Amino acid sequence: MTKSEEPITIKKYANRRLYNTGTSTYVTLEDLATMVKEGDDFVVFDAKTGEEITRAVLAQIIFEQENKEGGQNLLPINFLRQLIRFYGDSMQMLVPRYLEVSLESLTREQEKFRNQMASAFGATGFGPLEEQVRRNMEMFEKAFGLFAPFVRKDQPASGDKPAEPSGDIDTMKRQLEEMQKRLDKMTDPDKQ
Repeated sequence: MTKSEEPITIKKYANRRLYNTGTSTYVTLEDLATMVKEGDDFVVFDAKTGEEITRAVLAQIIFEQENKEGGQNLLPINFLRQLIRFYGDSMQMLVPRYLEVSLESLTREQEKFRNQMASAFGATGFGPLEEQVRRNMEMFEKAFGLFAPFVRKDQPASGDKPAEPSGDIDTMKRQLEEMQKRLDKMTDPDKQ
């Protein structure tokens, strides 16, 4: 379904209910927030006076989003304070355009970042990341095995007869060299 070039008309009634004239249904602020996220354009009119109140409704949506329990706050307190300071200031007329340009730039960068993530991780998302986590776990297990250098893989499991410690220094040196080689292989994937 293609998006209409004309914005959807929303009417706000005295009882604070919002009515979408395009779908002939009542909507909530959450529904309007979803519409914004999907790129649907709408204008809001006061049903009684006919006055356009889109800005006030969008600000109300932002207020609701900022106050959601467990939600993320996009507007830092210092930003809000600075924004309030601009009201009535001689720079007030520059602020809206500056904010628009800044957000457009952020949106472009956001899209570049998403594309970079998609190319880095592929279409499946985090498949390569999961593979890396699996390899890291294998390395961790190998490294953990090195902390018990005198326990051999062919040795009986715990509860069976324990291995007798070797007093031979040459054997210990050889085992130490083997451990060093394993460590080298784990830290340098080209040696594997």
